[in-house]
Amino acid sequence: MSLLLPLFPLDLVLLPGVPLPLHVFEPRYKEMIAECLDEKKPFGVVRASSDGVADIGCTAEIVEVTKRYDDGRMDILTRGVERFEVLQVHEKRTFLEAEFTVIEDEPDTPASDLVQQAMHLHAEIVKLAGADAEGLEADDEHLSFLLAGSLPLDLDFKQKLLTTLSEPKRLQAVISYLEAVLPGLRRASKARWN
Repeated sequence: MSLLLPLFPLDLVLLPGVPLPLHVFEPRYKEMIAECLDEKKPFGVVRASSDGVADIGCTAEIVEVTKRYDDGRMDILTRGVERFEVLQVHEKRTFLEAEFTVIEDEPDTPASDLVQQAMHLHAEIVKLAGADAEGLEADDEHLSFLLAGSLPLDLDFKQKLLTTLSEPKRLQAVISYLEAVLPGLRRASKARWN
């Protein structure tokens, strides 16, 4: 018997290492999350669209239940863990489940100048937004995911990042994306202060 992964289709892309707070209110997802809590197992977050669900998603572990409501709703904090590919979707229960396979990265390490460039661009964008770039370390295993996950980037870009199997290639994509959006952010920031 294959293990089935409960699926939570959402209009977002969860990346490994990135926190995701959720408000669980639909009966089928209250059932699913209760089961995941009881069995201490993850669930899969997949991007939902009018075409169905994405083939590549990210498992989410429940870090904590931050609030429980009298009617069974709950607020939970989850964190992305590992990428998976949906092999087949099952619709036998109130919520979707998937046969899946875990996706591994190619064993290559990004050059330090690539890491520094990505960190620098990210820090500038965060500063322009008036926030703090906290908790990001240059030696994080999934730095590209953490950088992209901390910013409100385009969902198609995040989904493409999720499917890229090389950290250096992901970091290069993040750098290109941030370099493309920075000029507009700099102009907007100047306009705000003038």
